[in-house]
Amino acid sequence: MTEIRLFVPPPLARGATIAASPGQAHYLAAVMRRAIGDTVLLFDGRTGEWRARISGLSRKAAMLTVEEQTRPQAPESDLWLLAPVLKRETTEWMVEKATELGVARIVLTTSAQSAVTRTNPDRLAAIATEAAEQCGRLGVPEVVPPAPVARVLAGWPPRRHLLLADESRAAPPAHAVIAGAAAGAWALLVGPEGGFTEHELDGFRKLPFCLPASLGPRILRAETAAVIGLGLIQALAGDWQDRPGGRPHDAATCEGKSEDVRSVGG
Repeated sequence: MTEIRLFVPPPLARGATIAASPGQAHYLAAVMRRAIGDTVLLFDGRTGEWRARISGLSRKAAMLTVEEQTRPQAPESDLWLLAPVLKRETTEWMVEKATELGVARIVLTTSAQSAVTRTNPDRLAAIATEAAEQCGRLGVPEVVPPAPVARVLAGWPPRRHLLLADESRAAPPAHAVIAGAAAGAWALLVGPEGGFTEHELDGFRKLPFCLPASLGPRILRAETAAVIGLGLIQALAGDWQDRPGGRPHDAATCEGKSEDVRSVGG
């Protein structure tokens, strides 16, 4: 039986007793049919992963007693995604996949041709948390509420490359752009369903940190471009190499949970 993984905010340590959130308690008792004495894996984004035993459980409350560390905290990828706000289901899917691909920060953006400009930040944070629980990550990405892309880029940090998914067909292929860039942190910028305007693209291309790149000969949906671009960055300049502290891919860790997003927090 695959052990359940849960993200918990308090610092974890051997012997600590953690109160699960009501949503997590319901998930353990009613959805996964766990009982007192069963074990779960806990992580908090700071102290690694720990095995805990269920010491109290009802459909509304659960107590978890931490027993041993199973993995020390290890550095995670410092990859960012500047993601367009799309329809609710599509935005949620993109946040989930970006989390699985190791993104550390998801910055939601709006631009001239954005058809949607609002999101539910709490729900997106919960989706990112569930995705991190499922795929074996030791941390949960930050999801930043929507802001105009020009405002986001105005405060851009130095030495962070920004790969721009450019549909103009004049940009060089992404793999060549990534391989040819100097060492440094990366971010990916993807446009909305209607794409960026020529005025916006001209402004982006003038930015010293912006690297326009083609993601292939076909026009991609925004969410597809996000997945492809992130995959290329991770494969060529990211964390897709074996390293100490990492967990081998295990399909069992990414099994789907209940479709209802559980509440998070202590």
